[in-house]
Amino acid sequence: MKSTKLSTLLGIEYPIIQGGMVWCSGWKLASAVSNCGGLGVIGSGSMNPELLREHIVKCKKATDKPFAVNIPLIYQHAYDYIPLLLELEVPVVITSAGSPKKFTAQLKEKGVKVGHVVPSAKLAKKCQDAGVDFVVCEGFEAGGHNGLEETTSFCLIPQVARSVSIPFAAAGGIATGAQILASQVLGAQGVQIGTRFACSEESSAHENFKNHIAESCEGNTMLTLKKIVPVRLAKNDFFTQIKSLEEKTQDSYENLSELLGRGRARKGIFEGDLKEGELEYGQISSLVDEVLPVKVIMKQLLEEYEQARIECQQI
Repeated sequence: MKSTKLSTLLGIEYPIIQGGMVWCSGWKLASAVSNCGGLGVIGSGSMNPELLREHIVKCKKATDKPFAVNIPLIYQHAYDYIPLLLELEVPVVITSAGSPKKFTAQLKEKGVKVGHVVPSAKLAKKCQDAGVDFVVCEGFEAGGHNGLEETTSFCLIPQVARSVSIPFAAAGGIATGAQILASQVLGAQGVQIGTRFACSEESSAHENFKNHIAESCEGNTMLTLKKIVPVRLAKNDFFTQIKSLEEKTQDSYENLSELLGRGRARKGIFEGDLKEGELEYGQISSLVDEVLPVKVIMKQLLEEYEQARIECQQI
């Protein structure tokens, strides 16, 4: 796999970014991906500042290669993170769920590379105008929080390629080397992969959650919670409760907010409650069949990519 504008920008060997997934993306996963040549990402959305500091320090001890921290800008501690990231000299920050203008200039002034996650070409252009170094364009196949437009990755990638001149990674429904190649053909300079890494040995998610991904079948997830914030969830008892409330015409927002305000993501992903927890993973889960070490996952991705490239040359 050759270097691209994105991998050169980030100082990594392969243009593969690991998703900053809550309750999955701790220092062990991030450092493992970085040590294998990708960009590991610590997901701060489930951490307080003290815990984030601990993960950054441990990650820096475990790898001497670039890694990133993802910051959901709607998160209560987002403003507290910036001085911490600058103090600890985190090389890359990927923001999401908010305006890219918020911290970009402040971070770039200190030499930090800044990316932002978007669900549309229009927002990708706004990110470029805001001065970010790269964007991650995420199709609605992705697990977790998503865009209202429900634009698929194959539609989104070429639209973003036409709209911006800065490097961008494709995300959403990507778990194989062939899909990495396809993303590059459509105009992306790299990819962000979530679900396959969530199912790795180094992921901080509960083993129940990892096994649930590995055993999932086609159609096991659905985009829901559109009245609050779109999120792709696996179909379990909690999902059934959500759908039931969404079908009611009165007080849906308040009831949904109350149901969500009970630590459901932690319960499902980190504590392994497969019935009452919120299980966030992508449509591509049906192609993820086993829990593997990151080293093996990266090796498979590179081999799959090369095989797909050879097969394309024979067409």
